[in-house]
Formats: sequence, C-alpha cells, structure tokens
Amino acid sequence: QVQLVESGGGSVQAGGSLRLSCAASGDTYSRCDMGWFRQAPGKEREGVAIDYTGGSTYYADSVKGRFTISQEIAKNTVYLQMNGLKPEDTAMYYCAAAACANIRHFPPRIGDFDYWGQGTQVTVSS
Repeated sequence: QVQLVESGGGSVQAGGSLRLSCAASGDTYSRCDMGWFRQAPGKEREGVAIDYTGGSTYYADSVKGRFTISQEIAKNTVYLQMNGLKPEDTAMYYCAAAACANIRHFPPRIGDFDYWGQGTQVTVSS
C-alpha cells in the first residue's frame, strides 16, 4: 500500500502562483507513475499533469505552459508548480500514483491509478 498526502492548496487571485506537494509513504517501491488530477464542482475528475516513469510527462492542454510537475525521488515527493492561475483552475486537486504494471492511457484515466490522496483545495478569484 502507498499513502499519499497533499499540501499546498489555498486561495489566490488570478495570475498568482501556488505549489502543491504530495508525499508518498508506505510501499513506495510498488508505485511508478505519479501525478495530479483535479475535480471542479459538477465536473468529472480530469488529469492535469503526470510524471511517467521513464521520463515522459503529460499536461492537460488547459495548463500547458503554466503548470510544471516535478519529483524529488529521495523524498518520495511530487510537486505541481502552478503559475498564472485562472479562476477556471479552481478545483480540488488530488495526487495519484500508479502501480508499475498498469496500462497507461493518453489522456490519463482515473482507472490507471491505484492510490489517491485526500485532495487539497485550490481557489482562484478574479
């Protein structure tokens, strides 16, 4: 089992920045891909940024050029740097990790990931 704990959410004005962190613990050797999803009220959960084992990354079109995903392997932590935030970025952000044998889909699907954090709220005001 892998436990994920997010932090770093909050409220900012449009154009501001936030950095989300997700610390993994437990059987971290069993997880490979890590990333971030978000879910706004009344909308489906969508993949935002994924860091794939092997070096590739995925970004949703809506965040390309503004968000950056990175990992600090020694700390089992994945980050999401969010710049140029817009009101439409307002959502609950969830950290996710996938087991190493999972099938990958592009864009990523919820079912591709086995472990989830509890979520951290990001609110962007205009």
